[in-house]
Amino acid sequence: MSSLDIPREKWATRTGFILAAVGSAVGLGNIWRFPFLTAESGGAVFVLVYLLLVALIGLPVMLVEFVIGRRSERNPIGAFRRLGHPSWKFAGVIGALAGFLILSYYSVVGGWVLQYIVASFSGGYGGDPETFFVGTASGTNAVIFHAVFMALVAGIVALGVRNGLERAAKVMVPSVIVLLAILAGYGATLPNAGVGYEFYLNPDVNTFASDAVSILPAAAGQAFFTLSLGMGVMITYSSYLGEDRNLLNDSLIIVAIDTFIALLAGLVVFPFLASQGIDLETGGGGAGAVFISLAAAFETMPAGHLVGGVFFIMLAIAALSSAFSILEVVVSFVIDTFDIGRVPATIGLAVIIFIVGIPTGLDLNYLDAYDLFANNILLIVGGLVLSIFIGWVYAPEALEELDQGRDGNWFDAYWINVVRIVVPVVLLYTVYLAIMEYIEFIQGTFL
Repeated sequence: MSSLDIPREKWATRTGFILAAVGSAVGLGNIWRFPFLTAESGGAVFVLVYLLLVALIGLPVMLVEFVIGRRSERNPIGAFRRLGHPSWKFAGVIGALAGFLILSYYSVVGGWVLQYIVASFSGGYGGDPETFFVGTASGTNAVIFHAVFMALVAGIVALGVRNGLERAAKVMVPSVIVLLAILAGYGATLPNAGVGYEFYLNPDVNTFASDAVSILPAAAGQAFFTLSLGMGVMITYSSYLGEDRNLLNDSLIIVAIDTFIALLAGLVVFPFLASQGIDLETGGGGAGAVFISLAAAFETMPAGHLVGGVFFIMLAIAALSSAFSILEVVVSFVIDTFDIGRVPATIGLAVIIFIVGIPTGLDLNYLDAYDLFANNILLIVGGLVLSIFIGWVYAPEALEELDQGRDGNWFDAYWINVVRIVVPVVLLYTVYLAIMEYIEFIQGTFL
């Protein structure tokens, strides 16, 4: 039997698909990466640019991936062969490579979270959150917990679409929303919470005018990362869809929930930081920002270790839900292409990803190098190539697929023209800025 004829698993319910897609989007990108990027990039003005890019670019590109996935019923690489354009499979390769690289360091950060859960319930962070983070983030402990996190991810993915991904999402996504809402409510009662809200919600246009070169690629990379775009996740997830699903409605729901959770995460983090008198513009920067600054806040709060434990449990749930989806992309490719069973494919790939991630567990400079390259360059290039394919090569078929489960209307013309013209122009400029920034980073860090 050809791999193209292998029966495809399907989502059991529409709710299961939406929650799984939201679970993919909602993760460390929302709750770890979003706050520290916001702090590094000017606060509320970054949030504003991010929201504009989610609406203008993120939603149309999500539909691009949904159309490719459902039409082909294949992984991001095999999809183009199924669609009759095998020469475009490099687009899927870019996405799979991005996801592979992201998961290798994402798992390391997930391991940090597991260590912080243990610390929250076993005596805290030693009275010195910065020293505790340094000991947590790199070295033997980081590598060990990186392995533990990858083992948890592989265990769920090995169970399959319905028994693993869908069941996990139905529990995890509502849990994240409830815990975030509780923490946001608690944060609103803290002293100086208003300072955090001001920094987070009141944009200064002058900041964008002076820092647009760094804000735009960071915001675009975050929009793609938080929506799981450009790495083949949404192609893979939509490949398990039936023809009766309204792709536009589903994408609107997924984008809305994901954006709400990202904004809610900021309503948790910034009041917590402001309540401790931390300078938001300097105390929020860097990969360790949430861990160091929030651990310091939890150390001084009444019942802070309990609050911290709840926060890091929520963060672990979110991290796992995203990691499942990224691993599923490469597992799906191996299953479709080589007719290998799900369990051996999952275990083998998890081991390889763990090995690739070891350098980031030993040196934080590698985490920054992986993150900037994968998020600000590869994801954007992946979205750019997919948009060009749909807009200029596959437009009639794409519109036909979009109209499955719905009646076509004015949105069809709007969408295809945005995908054809607006998305490539914005992403080309963004990639240029990101490459220049990455070269500067490499020269300053490794050369």
